Amino acid sequence: MKRIRYGIIGGGAWGHCYAEAITNDTESELTVIAEIAEETQYLLKRDFPDITVTADYRELLESDIDVAAVVLPNHLHHKVGRDVLLAGKHLLIEKPFAVTSKECDELIQLAEEKKRDIIVGHQFRLSSLWGKIKTMIDNGFIGRPRYVLIELSRNPFRSGADGWRYDPKRVGDWILEEPIHFLDLAVWYLERFAKPVSVSAVSNATDAALEPLRDNVGANIMFSDGSFAVVAQTTGAFEHHQTVKIVGTNGSLWGSWSGAMDRTRHSQFFLKASDGKDVREIPIENRVGELFELEEQIHRVTRLIMQRNVLPHCTGSEGRFAVRLSQWVAESSRKKTPIIIS
Repeated sequence: MKRIRYGIIGGGAWGHCYAEAITNDTESELTVIAEIAEETQYLLKRDFPDITVTADYRELLESDIDVAAVVLPNHLHHKVGRDVLLAGKHLLIEKPFAVTSKECDELIQLAEEKKRDIIVGHQFRLSSLWGKIKTMIDNGFIGRPRYVLIELSRNPFRSGADGWRYDPKRVGDWILEEPIHFLDLAVWYLERFAKPVSVSAVSNATDAALEPLRDNVGANIMFSDGSFAVVAQTTGAFEHHQTVKIVGTNGSLWGSWSGAMDRTRHSQFFLKASDGKDVREIPIENRVGELFELEEQIHRVTRLIMQRNVLPHCTGSEGRFAVRLSQWVAESSRKKTPIIIS
């Protein structure tokens, strides 16, 4: 059986997780990793001795891979993503798709010209917990959604290689780091019922030295049918705790996930549902967490490229809207005024 051949551009901490997920998938094959840091190259060669490791990602693009996974600092997504598509490879790219909507547009247009797929790494859509909530909403369990709360408190961000995550020129904005996931979830949960029409946001920094990168963010998204979603996050707390609460005309849902850190295989989670009278716990069939969702993402992308009737879990257009929504949140917070979504 032919396996889909992957290359990874960026072999840091999350790139290493990508490598594990690809090598553990029976229908995928990891053949090459591009990484410029010598210390990281050593770790990759130690942990994946059968995989070619190169410092130049252009060598990776000249190989016979089918998919290039871009796991790089945010400011490099557009340039490297463009090179991937020009080389005729399918593009699996970490969120954010790019740091501006204009850059996203350019990549989408290029993918259409080259007839290649773009899949954006919003893995939470593949979660057996957060995805179960979407399924129950779409199946009408809570009726018409009226209120969504998505809240996260967690440890401070990792600095990233050479401190890129704390450099505004390279990260773009911290809203593109974690809140973008939850802004995407809110729109995804309500997409069958209404569209977002305005955003009102606030933010601040726990430590003034972090400015203009703010670790506390709160956004209120109004939708066309009068429903609204509140997305709130702090990275000035401890451990990693995420909550989703959704209230509809016929019931409500409450999902929770907690771990000592984000990338853990040991966590506590639950999903509870109420029809307005009784409360029951909803079974979650599979394990929950970023590492498991990454594995599911690789499996799904592989089957997509194999043309096995699998749709992208997050298309380039959807990834672009998540970037645009993040920009509106940042703009609203900066200007201290609501932003109308055209």
